[in-house]
Amino acid sequence: MIGVVLSGGQSLRMGKDKGLLQNGQQTWAQQAFAKLSSLQIPVAISVNTLQLPIYQTVFPTSSLIADEPVLSIGGPLRGILSVHLIYPKEDLLVLACDMINMEVDLLDFVVQQYEDKPADALVFMKEKQSEPLCGIYSAKALDKVYALYMNQELHKHSMKYALEQLDACYLPVPKKWKAYFDNYNTISDLNNI
Repeated sequence: MIGVVLSGGQSLRMGKDKGLLQNGQQTWAQQAFAKLSSLQIPVAISVNTLQLPIYQTVFPTSSLIADEPVLSIGGPLRGILSVHLIYPKEDLLVLACDMINMEVDLLDFVVQQYEDKPADALVFMKEKQSEPLCGIYSAKALDKVYALYMNQELHKHSMKYALEQLDACYLPVPKKWKAYFDNYNTISDLNNI
């Protein structure tokens, strides 16, 4: 299993790269990287090609995976599939860089649940909405999504649509963990930190 920090978004609503925003002494991407690394798994940072030079000043180049140019899709699915193409035999534990309230206890829990209940994907459900940017995607499932894409059968490029094509296991978010799934998309959201 490989951890993946999803930092490749355009951050249009925020107006600046969310992965590089500071929270204390670290950037958001560094915090997500540290949390995933604490599980004793290798961790990669998914970035878009324009971000690569600046992220190379923060992370070792070997940790960075730029979006695959042949994938003509956007959003987090592009980042996840780009990592999958580099590591096709690895399951991916993904975490969006803007989930800055996420804690290691939940990440550890999701890994344990995945070991107990193998599925194509394992994600949380919060108030009837799936949370696809913190979960595990099996190599087999990502092969399936990639094949659908290559055969022009992936009719939408959203994570939620991709999950609908898989045998996904949804875990309810316990009340004590609900704040872990808060994400921050605008400058005004930062006032709530």
